[in-house]
Amino acid sequence: MGLKLFHETGYSSILMPGETRVGLHPSWLVLAVSLWAGFAANVALWRAIAGTAGALGPALATGFLVAGSTGALLSLLGWRKTLKPAAILVLLVAGFVAASIWSKALPVDASLLSQKPSSLVVPSWASFLRWQVLAALAGLGFVPAIWVWRAHLRRLPAGQQLGVNVLGLLAGLAVAAASAYLLGEVPL
Repeated sequence: MGLKLFHETGYSSILMPGETRVGLHPSWLVLAVSLWAGFAANVALWRAIAGTAGALGPALATGFLVAGSTGALLSLLGWRKTLKPAAILVLLVAGFVAASIWSKALPVDASLLSQKPSSLVVPSWASFLRWQVLAALAGLGFVPAIWVWRAHLRRLPAGQQLGVNVLGLLAGLAVAAASAYLLGEVPL
């Protein structure tokens, strides 16, 4: 029989000491998902970099608009129970929209807003047979969603979490407003 130095009571507090220090800060997750949705899933940016269509300025402004809007939305939903599901949904929708725009060869300009939302979010069923669309969905949506699901987030006290959420909301709205202003000034 061994000597027991510590006795396990089964009691654990709401905020264990390790949970407040270990893990990724929620604002870093919001920033990473926002930048991923704004730039990695930005078809206009990749077309401009490849030189096939469009200019780099409007594509970057669109990326900042999407990243700022996503950051503001995720900051609103930045609470413990809602952050990961919201971030996963954003990543999956961004992956599906990018794959749909890419597979249908849609121009990324003002005419894109006249499309039906269902045609933008879901690629055509025949395109699912091509490996490029499946690779885009996996790389832009599913792999980052798995990373978010497995990420261990730091738990913050409610007052501190509220402050982080409000700061993220204001920063996201400021970035989105500045990029919307730039999009209005820069001809598409």
